[in-house]
Amino acid sequence: MQLTMKPEHLEKGRHASLQKLPRLIGILMLIFFFLLPIIRLIMMSFTSGESLSVSAYTEVLQDAVTWKTLWNTIGIVAGSTALSMVLGVTMAAIMAYTNVRGKSVMQLLIFLPFIIPSYITTLAWVQFLSASGPLGGLPDWMRPELYSVGGIIFVLGISHYPLVYLMTVQVLRRIPRDAELAAMVSGASRFACWRRIILPMALPGILSGGLLAFLSNLDNFGVPAFLGIPANIRVLSTYIYEQVIGYGPSAFSRAAVLSVLLGLLAIAVTFIQVWLLRKSNVTETTVADHAPRIHLTPIRRKSLQMLLWIFLLGTSLVPFLAMGTVSLVQAYGVDLTWKNLSFGNYHYILFEDEKVIRSLRNSILLGGVTAAVCLLFGTFFAYYRARNQGKLPKIMEAIITMPYALPGTVLALCIILMWMQPLPGWYPGVYGTPAIILIAYITRFFVLQFRGSYTAFSQLDKRMEEAARTNGASSFVRWKQILLPLILPGVISGALLVFLTALTELTVSSMLWSSGSETVGVIIFSFEQAGYSTYSTAFSSLIVLAILLGALGYLFIQHKWKQKGRKV
Repeated sequence: MQLTMKPEHLEKGRHASLQKLPRLIGILMLIFFFLLPIIRLIMMSFTSGESLSVSAYTEVLQDAVTWKTLWNTIGIVAGSTALSMVLGVTMAAIMAYTNVRGKSVMQLLIFLPFIIPSYITTLAWVQFLSASGPLGGLPDWMRPELYSVGGIIFVLGISHYPLVYLMTVQVLRRIPRDAELAAMVSGASRFACWRRIILPMALPGILSGGLLAFLSNLDNFGVPAFLGIPANIRVLSTYIYEQVIGYGPSAFSRAAVLSVLLGLLAIAVTFIQVWLLRKSNVTETTVADHAPRIHLTPIRRKSLQMLLWIFLLGTSLVPFLAMGTVSLVQAYGVDLTWKNLSFGNYHYILFEDEKVIRSLRNSILLGGVTAAVCLLFGTFFAYYRARNQGKLPKIMEAIITMPYALPGTVLALCIILMWMQPLPGWYPGVYGTPAIILIAYITRFFVLQFRGSYTAFSQLDKRMEEAARTNGASSFVRWKQILLPLILPGVISGALLVFLTALTELTVSSMLWSSGSETVGVIIFSFEQAGYSTYSTAFSSLIVLAILLGALGYLFIQHKWKQKGRKV
């Protein structure tokens, strides 16, 4: 007996297959662009010549330099994370609970070291403490030595304490005020309330911020490169960089082994962070309380405010002003006098060195294309993830998160190994061109756009879209009239974050650039390594000014958008 399918059944089956096709293509693209490079890196670490071997691991782990580098990395990352946590938690407690004035301006100064790329922050501190800087007249023993382990810890801690502050201040503001008041009514002191109530409830957020700072310090390449390489202080990120640019018969295998070790550490810490965030329920169940809980007397408040302004101006603003001032001197090391000031450094980088203009053009183009691609595909994937809560979307989300969780030097090596020969017999020729930097940027920063768009979608009521679908609205109409107007602020915020991050990126670019594809970060790094500090500071000053103007423009547009929303 022969069975035949009715035409309508065939049509339904064909329609179901067409609906699954975009999802299948998406899965294959995620595996190819995000997962396969990491697999290639792991395979390279077990490769010796043309055969599988653990000889690279044996060679690396038996090298005394590896263990010295590992201990340097652990000590620097642990020390800078501890500094970030002390500063971040202290600032969060003051801003969340006390009645100090000027909090809005203080908060901007808190975030300034994090908004500015860390390698530019490093230059600012170097110039601030240099012989040509404002402290140049002090004896050498009174000026801290930045080209040391302590100097690296200090700059990393200052650069990343805003991460701890951001995670902690939100948790502190959401701790119920009633729990603290009930304890105080029962006779508990302020210290006992903090020890028994506030700190236990805030601990998941504090540890999450600390682990985020830990990952950022572990991933950072700019600070150890600017301060560590001249002093012969290696960490894993700079050691991998040295292996790759040094070439040699076993350079890639050694770099792959070091990258696997560094990547495993980063991924393990990332999983711990995710677990702690899931354990923290305070931020999800209560509304943020911005009213002060500790009312200081006028004298104590003014004293605290004075200390805060000294700290914030001294760590967030003064170094950058010093960098801008030093960029005006005619030659590095000369006295900072009116006679020695000149705009010659700016004239050189803007009109005489074609590499600077080319790097600006490359960075703006790469950042713009990266932001556009991530905005389009990241938003669509965020929509798919927000509307589907099964295991497959979660696995896909984990895949796009992995390249961002990996340190930049590790990802750069993954991209190199992948795109030399993506498939057997296929040599696309992107290595040594701006295209490979673009691929690396999209792979690394895709998750930033996804997070911004996903947050926007998760705040929408699904019933609005369902009602429009019930009334016959097509997908295009639903996106145009309902979804886009509501999610646009979050989507634009994600795209702007991707653009600014790609614009000033250094870690990935330092291992992928070639002649003609220089980026802003690479040129500043090259100037500093070659000893042209006046050029690097002048270029950095222009970048800082551009970032600040862009941030102010974004805040202005956001303010206007909110006003428009209130009128509607």
